[in-house]
Amino acid sequence: MKLHQFSLFMVLLGGTAFAQTQKFTMAEAVNGLRTNLAVKSISQFSWSDDSKSYIQGVKGGYLITDLKNNKQDTLISLYQVNKNFPDKKLKALPPVKFTNKANGYFTLNNTMYWVEKSGNEWKIKKNYSLDADAANVKTLADNQTIVYTVKNNLYLNKNGKITSITNDSNENIISGQAVHRNEFGINEGIFASPNSENIAFYRMDQTMVADYPVIDWSVTPAVNHNIKYPMAGKTSHEVSLGVYNIKNQNTAFLKIDGEKDQYLTAITWSPDSKYIFVGVLNRGQNHMKMNQYDASTGNFVRTLFEETNDKYVEPQHPLLFFPNSNTDFIWQSQRTGYNHLFHYNLEKGLVSQITKGDWLVTDILGFNEKKKDIYYVSTQETPLERHIYRVNWNTFKTQRLDSAEGMHSAVLSSDGNYVFDMYSNANSPRTANIINTATLKSTNILTSENPLKNYQRPEIKNVTLKADDGTLLYGKIILPTDFDPNKKYPTIVYLYNGPHLQLVTNTFPASGNLWYEYMAQNGYVIFTMDGRGSSNRGLKFEQAVFRNLGTTEMNDQMKGVQYLKSLPYVDSERMGIHGWSFGGFMTTSFMLRHPEVFKVGVAGGPVIDWNMYEIMYTERYMDTPQENPQGYKTANLLDKVQNLKGKLLMIHGAQDDVVVWQHSIKFLKSAVDNGVQMDYFVYPGHQHNVVGKDRVHLMQKVTDYFDLYLKK
Repeated sequence: MKLHQFSLFMVLLGGTAFAQTQKFTMAEAVNGLRTNLAVKSISQFSWSDDSKSYIQGVKGGYLITDLKNNKQDTLISLYQVNKNFPDKKLKALPPVKFTNKANGYFTLNNTMYWVEKSGNEWKIKKNYSLDADAANVKTLADNQTIVYTVKNNLYLNKNGKITSITNDSNENIISGQAVHRNEFGINEGIFASPNSENIAFYRMDQTMVADYPVIDWSVTPAVNHNIKYPMAGKTSHEVSLGVYNIKNQNTAFLKIDGEKDQYLTAITWSPDSKYIFVGVLNRGQNHMKMNQYDASTGNFVRTLFEETNDKYVEPQHPLLFFPNSNTDFIWQSQRTGYNHLFHYNLEKGLVSQITKGDWLVTDILGFNEKKKDIYYVSTQETPLERHIYRVNWNTFKTQRLDSAEGMHSAVLSSDGNYVFDMYSNANSPRTANIINTATLKSTNILTSENPLKNYQRPEIKNVTLKADDGTLLYGKIILPTDFDPNKKYPTIVYLYNGPHLQLVTNTFPASGNLWYEYMAQNGYVIFTMDGRGSSNRGLKFEQAVFRNLGTTEMNDQMKGVQYLKSLPYVDSERMGIHGWSFGGFMTTSFMLRHPEVFKVGVAGGPVIDWNMYEIMYTERYMDTPQENPQGYKTANLLDKVQNLKGKLLMIHGAQDDVVVWQHSIKFLKSAVDNGVQMDYFVYPGHQHNVVGKDRVHLMQKVTDYFDLYLKK
C-alpha cells in the first residue's frame, strides 16, 4: 500500500512537473486571457431592484440568488424566451437589462424586445425597431422612450412614434454624440432628465475644423473618408448644449457665455429635472466654472464655484446628488493634489471636504442613506491596489470593507446594504464576494482556478526606485523562466509613461501581460515601470511633465535603465525598448535623444510631433505651440532622426484616427532626407490599436525583430 501511494505521488509529481513546462503560443500570449486561458468570472452581475437578491448571466440565461438563504433559481432562460419569441428563434440570449425581477428588455438587430414574467412564463413583446444606422441608443427611465442618433442627427422613439429632435443637413453639425474627442470624462452625448420629460444633448459644430484624410485601402480605387481632426494650436470645434422638451417638441439651448471653442463637461441634471449643471472650461484648461442653468429656458442661474490651476484643471465627473436631495451634491476634484470628494450645497456652497489624504478616489459606488455613508474605491492603501471603503458624510469616519490585497472593483446595492466585490492579485486570478455592509461578513460566490497553472511561469519581482526628486517609482522585473544568475540576458523595457494609464498594479497575472511571460520563456528579461506623468499618483506626479512631454518621463525611465545595468544578469549591450501610442513616442524619443542606451526599439502608433496631435489632450499638457514653442521643439522627433544609432522598427495602423498616420510618414521622410535606415510596417484596416487575430501577427513581428537584433 505504501509503495502504491509512493508511486502515485511520483506520477502526480511528474505530471505536475511536466505540465508546468508548457509554453505559451503567441496566440495565447496575445489573446489567451480573452479566449482559452480566460479566468472564470461572474457575468453581467446586477442587483435586483429591491436589493434582496442578485442576478448573474450564465450560458443560456440568468440566475437569481436570494441573499437571505443563498437559494439560487433560474430567472429567465433562452428556452423560456424562445417559447414566446415573435421572430426567428434565438441561438443565444442577448444581454437583458432587468428593471425588476419580472420585467426587462434586450436589443437585437436594432430591435428592442420587452420581456415580462407572467406566472412561470416570460412574455416577449417587440417594442420598437430602429433605423439600421441607429447608434448611441439610450432607453429612458420610463422604459417607453428611446433616444438615438442616425449619422449626425438625433431622434426620439416613444411608444413606436418617431420624432426628429434635430435635422441638420450638414454632416459636420453633430448632435447627441460625445464631443471634445472623449476627453474630460465624456463618453456620451445624450442626457435624459430623471423624469424622462426632457433630453439634453451635445451639439457640435465642426464645420470650421480642418478636414483630415483617412484612406480606405480595402477597395479599388481606394476611397478617402475625411474626418475633422483639430490639431494643437489650430481651430477647434464649437459645442453647445440643447434641451428638447418631449411634450412640447421644442428645443432650448443653454445660454452659456465664454469662448466659442471652450469645453462643456460634467453635464448633470438636478434630481427634480428643473436645472442642468455644466462644467465650463476655457480652452486654456486652467479655469473652470460650474454653472447652473434653467432647463426650460436655458437661462443662466448662477456659478456655483470655480476651479483654477497654474497648469491645468481636468474635470472628469458629473455632480452626484445625495439621496432624496435637490440641493446637496458631491463634486470630485483634484484641487488638493489628489482626487477627493467635496460636499456642496446649492445655497451654502462648499459644506465640507469628505475624503482627505495623499491618495485618490477612483470610483464612487453609491450611498447608504439611512447610515449617511458614501461608498467608494480608492488608492488609500497603496497606488498599486484598489480597495473598497465607506465614509460617513457627517462624521467623516472611514472604514475599509474588503480584506484581501489586490485590485478590487465593486457594485453597491441600491440600499447600500450589500457590496459585490470582485478582485484579483498576483496570486489570485479572480475572487468574488458579497459583503454585508452592516456586519462586514463576506460570502464567497466565486474563486477562480488559475488557467495558467500548467504553464512555465517566470519569477516576477516588484521594484521600487526613486526619481531625481525622491519620488517613488514602481516597476516590476520579469526573469527568464530558465533563469541562471551567472548568465547575461537580453532585456526589453516595455513602457507607456503617459497620462491616464498605469501599467504596474497588484493584479493577475502578476506580470501584467502574457507576452512578457512569452518573452521570458524565450530567454528575455522584461522590465516595466510607471514614471512621473502616468496615472493614479496625484496631480504633482502627473503634472511633472507639463510643457515638456518626454523629458521628465525619460529621466525617470533612465533610473530604470541604471537599475537594470546594475544587475549582473542584464546584458547592457543587448537592451531593447517597446511601447505603443504615448509609449511609441517614448520609444522613439529614447532611440533619438538617448541613442546610446538601447540597441533595438519597436515603436507603435507613435506621436512624432505634438503639433499634429489633438487640441484637447495636447494643449492640456503642453499649452499651445504658440505659447510653448520650446517645449514643442524639444519633444519634436522629426529633427532628431539623424541621431539614430540602433535598429528601429516603426509600426502604424493605416486608418489611425487618434495618432494620425502622418506622424510616422513624416518621420520616414525625415529618415530618407537624412540618409538614415530604419524599418517600417503598416497594418491596413486598423485604427490606433491592432486588435483581434491581427494582433498575433503584430506581436510576432515585434518578437521577431527583437530576436533578430538582440539575440545575436
